[in-house]
Amino acid sequence: MTVAAAVPRRKTVAAALALAATAPMLTACFEEPSAHDAVRDFLVGWQSGDYEAAASRTDGDRKAVAKALEDVRLQLDAASFRFDIKGIRRVGEGTVADFQAEVDLGENNPLWVYRSRLPLHLVGGQWLVRWSPSVLHPQLGQGQRFAVEATSEGRQPVLDRNNDPLQRPLPLYVAAATPATLTDEEKERLCEQLAEVTGFAQDRLLSRIRSAPPSTVVPLVTFGRKKFAQLEAELEAIDGIKIVTEEQPVAPDAPRQLIGLVSAVTPESEQQLGGPQRAGDSVGLGGLQKAYQDQLTGATDTRVITLDLKTDTKVAELAKWPGRANASVQTTIDTRIQTAAETAVTTSHPAALVAVKAGTGEILAVSTKDLHQEKDALAGKFPAGSAFSVIAADALLKAGISPKQKLPCPPQRSVGGAEFQQAGLNAGGTPTFRNSFANGCVTALAALARRVDAASLAASAASFGIGSPWQLPLKSFSGSIPRLTSDAARAKAIVGENIKVSPLSMALVAGAVRSGTWHPPLLVTAPASPDPAAEVVPAAQPDPIKLDPKRISALRSLMRAGVTSGTARTANATGAPVYGITSATSDNRSWFIGWQGDVAVAVLAEGTDPAAIASRFFHASHVTS
Repeated sequence: MTVAAAVPRRKTVAAALALAATAPMLTACFEEPSAHDAVRDFLVGWQSGDYEAAASRTDGDRKAVAKALEDVRLQLDAASFRFDIKGIRRVGEGTVADFQAEVDLGENNPLWVYRSRLPLHLVGGQWLVRWSPSVLHPQLGQGQRFAVEATSEGRQPVLDRNNDPLQRPLPLYVAAATPATLTDEEKERLCEQLAEVTGFAQDRLLSRIRSAPPSTVVPLVTFGRKKFAQLEAELEAIDGIKIVTEEQPVAPDAPRQLIGLVSAVTPESEQQLGGPQRAGDSVGLGGLQKAYQDQLTGATDTRVITLDLKTDTKVAELAKWPGRANASVQTTIDTRIQTAAETAVTTSHPAALVAVKAGTGEILAVSTKDLHQEKDALAGKFPAGSAFSVIAADALLKAGISPKQKLPCPPQRSVGGAEFQQAGLNAGGTPTFRNSFANGCVTALAALARRVDAASLAASAASFGIGSPWQLPLKSFSGSIPRLTSDAARAKAIVGENIKVSPLSMALVAGAVRSGTWHPPLLVTAPASPDPAAEVVPAAQPDPIKLDPKRISALRSLMRAGVTSGTARTANATGAPVYGITSATSDNRSWFIGWQGDVAVAVLAEGTDPAAIASRFFHASHVTS
């Protein structure tokens, strides 16, 4: 039979049976009503916090017993107690009640469940619990107390593909206290003052002190360098506070916004994070540090122990919940390539560069200027412009268009009522499809709308991953293509006016032409399973898509022309040959997509030449094959 009444604290475990309803049900279960009454009243009083009522059902000093029961809750930092009476039996001239205790230790720890018993005897015709510390737990002896040991490991780093950390260590400042050096009044005053300074709940600070082994240094609140500098004087004014400095890998290196900032736990983040984090821990504010928070920090190791009150030494370990081990997160970022990307994106105009390994889809580098590395470079939704002509060319080649086909490039053209203009390009002569592609002539390319149907354009887009269901642990966008129900819509698609893409999706397009196979993107290689607490949990990745070898060969030739004789000539660099095209400018933005060796890139730039950014990148990265 269960007796339940919760202590109203951080968590509320609803009472299964109220006291009035419990009595008749329990009476029917046991042979000795008077002994049962003592058991019931003691356990209900204990778990409901009516310690004096519980003490009145024992043969011990009422004040001492009531204090011992209250101390149990404080020493365990317990959110609630729940008891299940298993039976009452005669033992000689006395009686023993067997019960099971369930103690919610809070902090999202599992319930501590143990079996115990209450010895009872008649005193003046009344059944009373024979009081001793073993009533609280069979292994608790005289002169002993409970305590909770909670330990957590430091934060692990985010690593590049070569296992080098992608952040630098910075000091975190931990306000701590040693319980043994403080009186009860001093503990309360310390926690009251610390709560006023920091905003943390006073009762949570106090319970951490009370439940810890008295001689340990108990971390209470953690501060970053800036916050600590602001509060240092106020913290130093609190008697009993000790500042402990810990170095953790929290200062992100490039790509900073993908790696993410790390902060000390705040009152707000403590509420959001729940149990695995305690004071002294850190919390990721964005990027991979946030996405893999639980795996980078692990979870607290918790033990319930008994201590000798005189020596403050451990007597026994009553229960243990091993914390989840923390682990580094290994990425595909190549620090050397990332440095080259940082060097390349030195323009005074907004720009984004994403580099991938063409043969695998691994993200090697992400660099931006006045754009966000995650929200724009990975997840941005930008018009593809005539950079989409790479994909359109795949569909056009399949439809029988020859690279040598004559294709005029007039200054303006109307297709199905849609108007297209080509500015800044010599419209004289009769250039070929190859030349129009290499120079991004939108009027020439749009004219081919009637030579390809909507299904073929959509199929080519899908084969190059546009709209693919791939996911990363960070927000990303694979692109979108609308329904192409008219000549005008198809013409706009061929020149990318109605196609939305991200720099990441276009880098993967370039990589697919280079390798002959489209690969979904990859950013994290370990751990193999995603963090269940992450905002974005990657689903199973789509399979790579093998592309038609003949059309890929033709596309490579076309993209080489973009660098040797087209508008992407400024992308040329030393080392291996460069392949790529530059899109026509739209809304002051233009693209370069291409590759050198096995490194494929997409550059989106505003008000500047994206091919020149790509050239600086290839020069700095020293790609030779």
